[in-house]
Amino acid sequence: MTIKPLFDKVVLKQPEKSETTKSGIILSASAQEKPEFLEVIAVGDGAVVDGEKQPMLVKVGDKVLVAKYAGTQIEMDKKEYTVVSQQEILAIVE
Repeated sequence: MTIKPLFDKVVLKQPEKSETTKSGIILSASAQEKPEFLEVIAVGDGAVVDGEKQPMLVKVGDKVLVAKYAGTQIEMDKKEYTVVSQQEILAIVE
């Protein structure tokens, strides 16, 4: 199954979460922080504003910075993804 975002939506892939701290303490899933740097895996066609199509500024493969609680988290095929609008992306990391 694949995800095809609509309009200005972007699908981001969560990096692998660390289940232990550097000192060896095992963290529960609820104690693990959501990562802020994510990878773009799918991009919509762009929003239409006042009859004009707005270009997407991100592309598949970009690493991006998002706010800590941005977007909607989904799970598909036992993998976690975040869907955000392009406006929720703070920066492209180069």
